Amino acid sequence: MQIVVIISCTLCLLFLFYSIIPTVIIRTCGWGITQKVKGENRIALTFDDGPNPEYTTQLLDLLKKYQVKASFFVVGSKVKSNSDLVKRMHQEGHTIGIHHFQHISSWLMPPFILRRQLYLTEQAIKEYTNEKVTFYRPPWGHFNVFTLFLSKNYHIVMWSHIFGDWKVKNCRQTLLDELRLATERGSILLLHDCGETLGADQEAPRYMLEQLEVYLQESKEKGIRFMTLNEMKRIV
Repeated sequence: MQIVVIISCTLCLLFLFYSIIPTVIIRTCGWGITQKVKGENRIALTFDDGPNPEYTTQLLDLLKKYQVKASFFVVGSKVKSNSDLVKRMHQEGHTIGIHHFQHISSWLMPPFILRRQLYLTEQAIKEYTNEKVTFYRPPWGHFNVFTLFLSKNYHIVMWSHIFGDWKVKNCRQTLLDELRLATERGSILLLHDCGETLGADQEAPRYMLEQLEVYLQESKEKGIRFMTLNEMKRIV
């Protein structure tokens, strides 16, 4: 029994030092990551977890309607099955970055798996855009002890504002008000155009899009300007 306890404690400590502690340190200290862009007078809209054939299509239509350029962190396995959407993102001037080949936390991946997740997603994006992939955001914002080294060829972009829009309740009750308060220039806003990931409500993007349209209309009236990550001078 004592041996089992020792082994369990050892495994917990290894997991802690491999995953949770590096994540806390990197995100608290801002080592090697961008959470906000100082000196910019525009806001970056970013979307994770897609592409999704239903909601990403509606999102691209909405962005086109309001002449807003955004940035998408895509799941590589979805890129191949939604190649037309990825081509459209690229053709319409949006930035496309890596969000792993499967939506798996870096906490659960040894280094060789993480390296392959990055490589496969980059190759999937390049196949349909024919351009170098510059940006990376790990799912859930999770890092492990090897992440900064393995992703040294990319700019790791996190966020300054996150809204819990993967839940229908949050989209209906708080999202619009929180978007309205996220007015500081250089902010990086995180939303989601797919509800198929662990812990998300499948229909959440539908309600996110409803609130986003109100926000974009109000932003247009107020003269708020948006940018892609490629346009952020300090990180390109």
